Parts: sequence; C-alpha cells; structure tokens
Amino acid sequence: MTRRRDFLGTLSLAALAPLLPSAARAEDRPRRTTAAAVPVTPYAGRVVMVGGGMAGTTCAKYLRLWGGTGVQVTLVDREPRYNSNIMSNLVLTGQRTMSGLQYAWTTLEQRYGVKRVQGEVTAIDTSSRTVTATTAGGVVRLPYDRLVLAPGIAFDTIPGLETAEAQARVLHAWQAGPQTTALRQQIVAMRTGGTFVMTIPRTPYRCPPGPYERACLVADWLRVNRPGSKVLVLDANPGITAEVHTFTEAFMGVHAGVLEYRPSAEVDAVDAAAGVLHVTYHRDPVAGGGTSDTIRGDVINAIPRQRAGAIVTDSGLGIASDGRWADVNLLSYETMARPGIHVIGDAHKSTQPKAGHIGNQEAKVCANAIVRAFRGLAPDPSPVTNSACYSPVTMRSAGWLTAVFAKVPNQNAMSVVGGAATESARASSDNYEMMGKWFNTLMAETFQ
Repeated sequence: MTRRRDFLGTLSLAALAPLLPSAARAEDRPRRTTAAAVPVTPYAGRVVMVGGGMAGTTCAKYLRLWGGTGVQVTLVDREPRYNSNIMSNLVLTGQRTMSGLQYAWTTLEQRYGVKRVQGEVTAIDTSSRTVTATTAGGVVRLPYDRLVLAPGIAFDTIPGLETAEAQARVLHAWQAGPQTTALRQQIVAMRTGGTFVMTIPRTPYRCPPGPYERACLVADWLRVNRPGSKVLVLDANPGITAEVHTFTEAFMGVHAGVLEYRPSAEVDAVDAAAGVLHVTYHRDPVAGGGTSDTIRGDVINAIPRQRAGAIVTDSGLGIASDGRWADVNLLSYETMARPGIHVIGDAHKSTQPKAGHIGNQEAKVCANAIVRAFRGLAPDPSPVTNSACYSPVTMRSAGWLTAVFAKVPNQNAMSVVGGAATESARASSDNYEMMGKWFNTLMAETFQ
C-alpha cells in the first residue's frame, strides 16, 4: 500500500492531498520530508539549469527556496514557454488546446529570483565550469559551481522517416507542441471507416501509460465522430507496460470492436508517401525472429525509440551501458563520470518512470543534495519519491496509478515500497474530474 504522507513529504503539496488516488491516502507510515533537512539560510553557490520542463523548473524553484539568497540560479531554455506533455493527448480529441497547456517562467523570475536565459546551449566546458549559450542577443557564457541538465528526450529515426517531408506526414507528437495540433488535424480529416495506426517503442520511453491512453482517446473519438473506423496499436513490447488492469479492460471491453492491440510488433520501416508500415511480430522481442507484415493506415502515429537529450549524450557525461541514458547517483542525480553535473527528469537511467510528476520529485531530491553540498554535507541517504498518474480511458473517464519509491540500501537503485504500484479498480468519471484538479495543482506547484 502506498502512503499519502510519503508523497506529501517529498512533493511538499498539502493542497494536493485530497486529489491523490485513494491508495495514496493511508496514514500509517512516518512522514518523510526532504525539505525539512535543509534550513532556509543563505549559502554561496552558482547553479546553471539547462531545460525548463517539469524537472528543471521545479529544481530551479526549490534551489532558491531552500538555498536562500546566496544560491544564484540561471535557467536556460530555447523556448519562450513550456508546452505540457501531461494532458496533451486531450488535444487530439479537441478537449484541450496547446495554448491552454503552455506555461511561462514569469513567476520563477519575479517571485523566486531565478535568472532566465532564452537560448541554445552549444558547449559545456567542465574544466572552467562554464556553459556557453547562443541567444537572440549573441553568445553568453555562464559560470557555474553546479550544473543541472534536464533536457528531456531525443528520438531515434525510424527507417523511411529520414526526411522532413516524411516526418511531416508521419508524426509522433510525443513532444507536445505543433505536432500535437497537426496530429489532431490528421485525425479530424480521417475518412469514415479509416484506420488509425499507432506504434509503441520498446521501453523505457516517456510516460509509460501515454501511448495506451492516446489509443483509447482516439478510439473513443472515432467511435463518436467516424463510425466504423478502427485503431490498431502495434506495441514493440511483449505486453502492456503500465496500468495493465486498466488498459486490458479498456482494450478488451470498453473499446472492443474499435481498437485492436498487437504486442511484440516492431516497426522495421515506414513508407510515409504510401501510408504503409513494415512490421515484424517477434516470437522473442530480445532474440528476434518472427513473421513480417505490411500494414496500411489512413493516419500513422509512429512513436520512435527514445534516449536522453543530445546535450547529455554528446557531452561525455557517462552514459549507461544501454547507450541511451545518463548514469547517475540516485542520491543526488550527479553523474557518475562528471562531479558537479546532475541529470534529472527523463534523461537518466532509473527504475522510476519517465514522466512529469516524477521529474518534479527528482528535482527536489537534486535541489536538496546541491544545497547540502554547498554546506559541505552529503546527500540525504534515504530519499523517497512518489509517482502519481491519471490516465483517460474515454473522453469522460479515467483511471490512475500511484507508487512510492524508496532508496534500496547499499544499492544505487530505487524500488517501489510494497513491491508494486497501486492501480485504480476501474476507470470512472469521478477519476476524470480528479485528474483535472490534480493536473492544475501540480502545474501550479511547479510554475507558481
């Protein structure tokens, strides 16, 4: 059983308590709080934060809250505002707009004193501890004592989708923004009786429930607006990877007759002009082998395999053996290869999911560790994080999943308290209503 007090201790969100899934509301564990370990007194230190998503913004905010005026924080991001990936699947059904999912860093600057630089980081000099960024006003160099990278994910290129023209035809829309709106337009333009084909990459990828909730939402929209149309889900994994109960029930029950799910289906190539996918159904996803298939779709939503953002993979920061994610110390998120550089959010290797809520949590553990380092102290030896997620199953119902993660003694690993995440018994309209409140509170806590 996951516990409310674990979650509230690390998230520092008293307002969120009534909005959590019911399994996170028990009261029989002692409260843990990372924040309490750090009194609010000034310490000297300069932190450069690269990336202003859920993890980067939260870390910048809490470095200032917990570090006091002596901790100087500069946040660098290429965009003028953040597009939320959370809830962006609802743009595909017309229930949300991308403009309604945009968040600015104004409060971070005005209330918390974070300096913001809009630009592209082009170099990291670890010997001089300087970040170089290109901005509209020219090149700037930002000295740091600690550097935090929160670049999110980058995408592999699916064979056949190497050109800009092909990528404009076959969208992934797995980075919220223009592609999300464009995919919505493709769905609306579908013919009655058409087929929407979605591919899911091998794990790990950002937001484990995300592809399944997207398939459900598109199926529900098509059922209402394009009767006789189908959704075909091609999953490279041997089975549903998150919220297994919720999505098995959704695929086999709620959306039966509209949605077809095929596991162990790996995309070999896409012919964007013809609207055709070449697929292998693996008997063994690791060893390979299997049967080949050619599938035609009216709309193809091909989600590629993912890896850490280029600033991590190209900077020699100690990539894990899989070649995709940063290898970090989970007590502080400091990279194994480069002291003083931390990687948080989606870009590092961990048993914790890659999602906005857990990025918020990791950011606070990292901020706490950095402030302690400025004081000459070691990181908290027993960090606790929480991952909570609501997933729409129809345009009016949702399920949820929650888990508390604790540091495994004597190992660089986090494990789920109780052994397994807790999932809602069923999708409901009440959960859908709570999803909106949970989202609004989480985003306000991060950006306000």
